[in-house]
Amino acid sequence: MPRVWEVPVHDSTRVRDARVAAEHAAARARLDEARTAAAALVATELATNLLKHAGGGQVLIDVVAPPVLVDGRDGAPMVQIAAVDHGPGIPDVAAALGDGFSTAGSLGAGLGTCARLADDFDLHSAPGTGTVALARIGAPRGRTGPSDPVAGVRAGGVNVPLGGAEYSGDAWAWVRGADRATLMLADGLGHGPEAARASSAAVEALRGAASLRPSEALKRLDAALSGTRGAAVALVQVDPGAGRLWFAGIGNIGARLCAGGVWRPLLSQPGIVGAHRPTTVRDEEHAWAGDRMLILHSDGLPSRWTPSPGTCAPEADPAVTAAVTVRDASSRARPVRDDTAVAVLAPTPDRR
Repeated sequence: MPRVWEVPVHDSTRVRDARVAAEHAAARARLDEARTAAAALVATELATNLLKHAGGGQVLIDVVAPPVLVDGRDGAPMVQIAAVDHGPGIPDVAAALGDGFSTAGSLGAGLGTCARLADDFDLHSAPGTGTVALARIGAPRGRTGPSDPVAGVRAGGVNVPLGGAEYSGDAWAWVRGADRATLMLADGLGHGPEAARASSAAVEALRGAASLRPSEALKRLDAALSGTRGAAVALVQVDPGAGRLWFAGIGNIGARLCAGGVWRPLLSQPGIVGAHRPTTVRDEEHAWAGDRMLILHSDGLPSRWTPSPGTCAPEADPAVTAAVTVRDASSRARPVRDDTAVAVLAPTPDRR
């Protein structure tokens, strides 16, 4: 089962906890000593930033798939470190990322150095709302698989276990099969290790269903989860070349598709994968283009949550969008009420 680390940072003692969590995550990702040190430094600096500039926040550390996958391979795992706060925001993001800008009392690394140490780094900040800084650290540069420019799609997510538990009952994953990418979010029934086993079984089964449409993949997942508590599961598959998207879900996984800045819900069917699958599951089909973006979320978000127009930012790192979604759906006074996972599928930015 995948381990998720949530470190609330409200005093200096928790900065060390964030560093140690990053080291544990690096061990799970089998990073070498140099990349482990990089992950620890990034976690330390981002946690220190929370104290110095936002009055505290949370650091979320996970081992995730890379945001772009090569056909037929899941890709080497990466350590993902996200610092999330409800603070005043950063007035000048460009200056904060530049050389010579350092947090007072920190190691002096600064966000710019964090960005250079990480394989992926992105920052979202809004005055009066807060900041999300996210880094992914993988194997040494040059050893990771090449990006596939034909894919045209990338994915990312965040996972927040209820009450700081070691394991979340939610899980997200994505796979590539030929010219298609499939993103899945699973919410194991209940909480704790047994819920995590159910969602983890869904992740394992997905790896053998990369070539199947979502409705057919759900049938395979149903068989794989038959010995578990079961889970709510939603899958979305995209063929960027054909410009098509297919969606199917069972249970209470929320799904929203953005097209041209307008959000619309995609509907799952009632039931539990592994326990009570509907007799007939159909794929919902939509167009997919460069202005599209899709969000999957578990029921840890408030039931009446809807994305704001500003959330539809296909050019942002998908995991940053996921973290911003969790942040904006909660507050210091109203934290998330369940295991909460958000996964985002977005087009690859056109760098021309």
